[in-house]
Amino acid sequence: MSFFALGVNHQTASVELREQIAFNAERLSHLLAEQSRHAELNDMVVVSTCNRTEVYAMADNADRVLQWLAQANGLTVQQLLKHVYRYEDAQAVNHLMRVASGLDSLMLGEPQIMGQVKTALSLAKDAHTVSPDLNRIFEYSFYAAKRVRSETAVGSHAVSMGYAVAQLAMQVFSQPEKLTVMMVAAGEMNSLVAKHLAEIGVAKILICNRSRERAEQLAQEISHRVDVEIIEFADLAKNLYRADVVSSCTGSLHQVIFYPEVKAALKKRRYQQMLLVDLAVPRDIDPKVESLDGVYLYGVDDLQSVIEDNLAQRRQAAIEAEVMVNQLATQLMTQQKVKHAGQTIQHYREQGQQLSEAELEHALHALQKGMAPQQVLQEFAHRLTQKLLHPTSLLLRQAAQAEDPAYLEWMQHELADISAKRRHPKK
Repeated sequence: MSFFALGVNHQTASVELREQIAFNAERLSHLLAEQSRHAELNDMVVVSTCNRTEVYAMADNADRVLQWLAQANGLTVQQLLKHVYRYEDAQAVNHLMRVASGLDSLMLGEPQIMGQVKTALSLAKDAHTVSPDLNRIFEYSFYAAKRVRSETAVGSHAVSMGYAVAQLAMQVFSQPEKLTVMMVAAGEMNSLVAKHLAEIGVAKILICNRSRERAEQLAQEISHRVDVEIIEFADLAKNLYRADVVSSCTGSLHQVIFYPEVKAALKKRRYQQMLLVDLAVPRDIDPKVESLDGVYLYGVDDLQSVIEDNLAQRRQAAIEAEVMVNQLATQLMTQQKVKHAGQTIQHYREQGQQLSEAELEHALHALQKGMAPQQVLQEFAHRLTQKLLHPTSLLLRQAAQAEDPAYLEWMQHELADISAKRRHPKK
């Protein structure tokens, strides 16, 4: 069987098509459990995120994998053909390593994808659709992803607003686990900021939003990771002193955080430093607050220039990462070939042992009948030699008939070398 990677992603398919073939965890668990009982295709892992749906499988051919992906989503193979990419063996391993490392992501180097691939593997294991060989490929891909993370700068620079704010917080404050963060507005941008800050392990997030319903929705999304408190928008100013980090993105036509309020908050904080991030256009925060000692104020333009520089650095680091992934993929495939060759050699040796035992039994039987020992030994040696060399003779004949003369020349050279070593063993 070969190892196949087959699927669609943000580069090959529209959002509409990606939605059609996306799997949620519950449905995927059911489908894999059902597939585990099929002899044709029961060794597979499915990675499904908002940007990709991919099937990684040990199978006889890629067409069977494609048919499963289409049928599982009520589509025809023809509907997928124009959008599906497929890789086999070394190329498939390389692709999986690139995916796990974030090199194939919409946001180059994004860290969440490795966790998503690990979750996909765990789901498939629970459904009993992961063989030791397939598991080894995935585990080695996680090893490759960790190498990329630790030995290159692919994931070390902020390339999204949410990620950039989280990184800023870590630069300004040495102990993120002690931070209280205030989110002024709970829209899409601040939701991403809140999720990134929750991931780095801040102590508490205060959500201040005009609509309590939206604030509660964001609170529900992050409360499993961080302590959350919702405060009324009218109480923003009097709670400002509680926040070490403030991220504001209201969409208001007027400022919502003013110089006197920040000055009063600083005094109440005994002038402990504050990080204020204004993601709004028009701006939410009075730019004069930057003049206050202990206040770090960043706007959209500041962050955008940082992101552009960091993205350029990630792209440069990605070149190094691609080389590393190629080397590791080749290394894994070499190990797989050696492992399979070892199994073949073991099988060949077992066959030789069985032939030897059979011929020995035949010789002993001949001796019991009274045949001369010398004749028995001669026949034993002749019969065993003929049977052991028969497969090699067949291979030489096939090599002679092949179109590639180099193959025959290589076999002849190797066999001659082995014979010479047997005639003249090292003392």
